Amino acid sequence: MRLRRGAGDTIDVELHVVPIGATGTHLVLIAPADSAEEQAQGVSLMRALFAQRHLALAIFDTDLRLLRINITEETFGLRPPPVGSRISDVMYARDAEAIEGVLRRVLDTGVSITESLHPVRSPRFPGRTWVFSLSAFPLQDGRGRPSGVAVVFDDVTEREKVRRHRDILQHAAARIGFSLDITETAQALADVVAPDLADLASVDLAEPVLEGDEPLPPHGRGVRDLARVATASASGEWPAGMLQAGETYPQPLPEEHVVQNMESGRAVITDRAAAVRELGGAESLVDLFLPDGAHSFLAAPLYARGLLLGTVTAYRTEQSDVFEQDDADLLSEIASRAALGIDSARRFVSAQRAAVALQERLLPSAVTSTSGAETAAVYRPAAGPAGIGGDWYDVIPLPSMRLAFVIGDVIGRGLPATAAMGRLRTAIQAYVDLELPPEEVLTHVEDLVQRLAAEAPEEHRDTMGATCLCAVYDPTTGRCTFASAGQPPPVLVGPDGTTCLVDVSPGPPLGVGGVPFEPVTVDLEPGSVLALYTDGVSRAVDGDIDHGIRHLQEGLAEAVRSGAPLQEVPHRVLVTPRPSLPQDDMALLLVRTKVVSAQDVACWQFAAEPDSVAGARAMVAEQLGAWDLEQLTYTTELVVSELMTNAIRYAGGPVTLRLLRERVLICEVSDPSNTQPRLLRARETDEGGRGLFIVAQCTTRWGSRYGHKGKTIWTEQPLNGMAEQFATALPGTW
Repeated sequence: MRLRRGAGDTIDVELHVVPIGATGTHLVLIAPADSAEEQAQGVSLMRALFAQRHLALAIFDTDLRLLRINITEETFGLRPPPVGSRISDVMYARDAEAIEGVLRRVLDTGVSITESLHPVRSPRFPGRTWVFSLSAFPLQDGRGRPSGVAVVFDDVTEREKVRRHRDILQHAAARIGFSLDITETAQALADVVAPDLADLASVDLAEPVLEGDEPLPPHGRGVRDLARVATASASGEWPAGMLQAGETYPQPLPEEHVVQNMESGRAVITDRAAAVRELGGAESLVDLFLPDGAHSFLAAPLYARGLLLGTVTAYRTEQSDVFEQDDADLLSEIASRAALGIDSARRFVSAQRAAVALQERLLPSAVTSTSGAETAAVYRPAAGPAGIGGDWYDVIPLPSMRLAFVIGDVIGRGLPATAAMGRLRTAIQAYVDLELPPEEVLTHVEDLVQRLAAEAPEEHRDTMGATCLCAVYDPTTGRCTFASAGQPPPVLVGPDGTTCLVDVSPGPPLGVGGVPFEPVTVDLEPGSVLALYTDGVSRAVDGDIDHGIRHLQEGLAEAVRSGAPLQEVPHRVLVTPRPSLPQDDMALLLVRTKVVSAQDVACWQFAAEPDSVAGARAMVAEQLGAWDLEQLTYTTELVVSELMTNAIRYAGGPVTLRLLRERVLICEVSDPSNTQPRLLRARETDEGGRGLFIVAQCTTRWGSRYGHKGKTIWTEQPLNGMAEQFATALPGTW
């Protein structure tokens, strides 16, 4: 109705007349019409909201005690809390504190909060978690003072689970499969599973997989030869009593163990009681495989190309939910992607092992000992995906106790570099066996590298090349001649531990061409240590070559002063490169020099006269007597006669004769001619041509080498003599 006020104006009101019992008395309620309508709408809205069964509405007072709620058991499967209860009375304290903190902030600031996500766990339903979207609004009384807070809960558990699974898949796609290291790939898988999907996670692989091989066929059921490769924990700490990363499975396991039941390729969900039964109830196995407090377990196989590589296992503990089928499907999808990454890493390891094995088969023995020198060497392939390169070393025995030392590095990586290294090493051995000086060896190898480049596909021709250093050491003089094609300078450590760099003229790398290689000859003291190395050694410390060479010098000096055996020194002075540096393989060859005693060398020089032959025979007979080698007198006189006669007749003088006593008797005749000697088979009617044939029959080896002026013909005879053999073999040759 409309009422008139004293000022003459009117106001619309709502009037309610309510009888009070049977007393005839009435209660008259009058309120402005607009305010009454607002109150009526508010009551209607409240009734409508509280009538909802899929939207939870609750009103709390200023002490956050429940005044009214519309939740029923049909709403979220939860029993409604009683009026006057607190939030902590129906859920775990940690979850309650988070929600009460939000409501308290709304009361204090008067600012509403919408769609705040909160996980909710209840002691009444262990192992189950709800996710609620919470919107809170402050309430005021008629005087505008805070009177409470209204809260709307929306169950978004399924929606959040879908979103979380999508995020986990995206995380897995961003983390897994980007490494060619098996352990790194397995660790990335474990780090995705925990904490994204579980509280703890482990990755176990068949032991052959770690070596790059395919897993062995299962004996009976499942994979047995497993090793734990990676672990992860949401708390950051893996339980101390459980199987640790790097440890292998105990054998035998019970047939019912979950790992043995994955031939189907499906993930397996189990609880603690079932897991204990599968382990046969053995306490030692329970402690090894089941963490304390874990109540739900999920294991998924790692299958790739039909091979069961291993398994990934997830554990949920304490208040975490039990695993459900959608979790199993998610882990299976992640495991499938990870298995491909692990298998790719396995195949890379297999290929790298094959290349390393080939490289090692192509290299000589790491440790040698001769009358001329003692050597020790080491080769280390580059770590990680860089793989092997073409680094190599070589120790080549030469006639007259001389030795050739070679260190080199082929451009490129993998099997192509190994194949090129094998070809270069073979070629260098052939040229060195011809007793060419080091600079000529490199010149011939330079031609070979250019031929290899011409044979290579056009897009790879610019990458064909190598660096190499060749040295020839003569223990009878203590001199070593070097020639370098782009290699860093050798390090020389004196017997007293002092070090210096050998001043070798650095020629261009093999394949560049156009610049000759210059030899450098250095006198080496007995007991000196010579270090030949590739650039991977000098870059290993911090990438700086000069710093790396100084570090090598210091390490070698310390090792020599300490008297360490030579075979231990390479492993002591080599450092592991820092991960941040470019990876390169390393080769290091150490040589401890020796000098032949003057008592084991006899040398004479003769004029080019016929009488010199008889004088040479006499000298030889006298020297062999002094060495207690009279059994060699007959054959040695015969060899010296033939070689001296040829030198005097065809080369002129002076003629030098030298005998060396080592493991064999070495006889050398040097003359000024560069004419190559040839072995002929004379006919019965020929008056000559039998000299070198007789020499070949009287010795085990013979050959010739050329110097800057003239040549030297050398022979070798065993110290035990061969007189009886020659007595029966030679008469037909006279």
